[in-house]
Amino acid sequence: MGRKCHAGAALAVAFAAAAAAAVAADRGLSLVGAAVAPVEEEMSLFRKVANLMWRSDGNSYQHVWPPMEVGWQVVLGSLIGFFGAAFGSVGGVGGGGIFVPMLTLIIGFDPKSSTAISKCMIMGASVSTVYYNLKLKHPTLDMPVIDYDLAVLIQPMLMLGISIGVIFNVIFPDWLVTVLLIILFLGTSTKAFLKGIETWKKETIIQREAAKRLEQSAAEEAEYAPLPTGPGAAANQKTLSSDEAPSLIKNIHWKEVGLLSFVWVAFLVLQVTKNYTATCSPWYWVLNLLQVPVSVGVTLYEGFGLMSGKRVLSSKGSEQTTMKFHQVVVYGLFGIAAGLVGGLLGLGGGFIMGPLFLELGIPPQVSSATATFAMMFSSSMSVVEYYLLNRFPVPYAVYFTFVAFVAALIGQHAVRKLINWLGRASLIIFILAFMIFVSAISLGGVGVSNMVHKIARHEYMGFENLCKYDA
Repeated sequence: MGRKCHAGAALAVAFAAAAAAAVAADRGLSLVGAAVAPVEEEMSLFRKVANLMWRSDGNSYQHVWPPMEVGWQVVLGSLIGFFGAAFGSVGGVGGGGIFVPMLTLIIGFDPKSSTAISKCMIMGASVSTVYYNLKLKHPTLDMPVIDYDLAVLIQPMLMLGISIGVIFNVIFPDWLVTVLLIILFLGTSTKAFLKGIETWKKETIIQREAAKRLEQSAAEEAEYAPLPTGPGAAANQKTLSSDEAPSLIKNIHWKEVGLLSFVWVAFLVLQVTKNYTATCSPWYWVLNLLQVPVSVGVTLYEGFGLMSGKRVLSSKGSEQTTMKFHQVVVYGLFGIAAGLVGGLLGLGGGFIMGPLFLELGIPPQVSSATATFAMMFSSSMSVVEYYLLNRFPVPYAVYFTFVAFVAALIGQHAVRKLINWLGRASLIIFILAFMIFVSAISLGGVGVSNMVHKIARHEYMGFENLCKYDA
């Protein structure tokens, strides 16, 4: 694997060097031996490739915003968005893989505007999901279903990744986004599906063992076991099996919420201030770089607490051990990766965080709830950034955000009832894998279709110039 990575890196460096040489030659810089005909032909080819991949005279992006009219497109789009938000909120992925194709193919937005509105819908779904989850407790431990310490460890780096991803969204060509998306999503969906099968098998074994113990105890103590009588018997039994927290206020860890809110406000101030500076000016980059100490500082604060034993990832229960520094770094890198994917593709970071949390041994209910909690902060920040870039029409964004908000509440309630009835928390993992796979197919299909159309029309398919971006 290491040799393949080195070979790929060498090939990429060689291509970049050749392209740079071609651009230099195009600008009148002479190269030794340039008079040789075969070399001139090769350099001409490289110049064509370089010109295809990069233009320095401006930005080719132009948004397409259809008028907001009640018609079959809006009705069909609302239905697809409703089911996408319902299932996406359960899996903890937001549903962006459904929203972006719907907004592009049915409503008629351009891909990048669809990405921005998708973030608005993810924000709406995550806010309602977090409100719903605040009333629930951990399936096996006496703690909230949201692991606040895990969120504080991941979310600041997630938001830093979001900011980087939004910049890449402006720069990267659509074909590169499509390739990255297909590779990433097919891999994560396969991993999540295999994890779901493993969890399903464990649940089956646990249910069989519980049934055997119940039969044995019933046979041994049947004549001594009193029947549950009295008006309070049914209520007591329901209380024991309930997953609702006794108090909504006590179920919120205010210190951790305060830390996450501080990160959000700090990023908001930096983003608003950056909006009043010229793109690529010195102050523009200074304000961007100031996000690093904010996010890294909060993550390290939480990380040192976990390393010293003052804090624990309580959702792991008895499996919890004191974290090492390299583990904190790995968590932070995964947070950046999840945010980068979210900002670049207009998706929730849950597409990365969900499978990651499951691999770390976090129960499915806690994995989904914590990923959505972190996504609420990151998606709202993306909405602010896209709004400052003028990347979406406000009326459409408000409408589809409301649709996603209502859908997430209904989806959470329905799946929660189903899980309690079947006793299968692995359903959440299968929904997660299904949403990621569908997103890979739908977004990949849309991306390939756009590439074919651009090639047919001989349109520019290279990188955009961030410094000349003007939405």
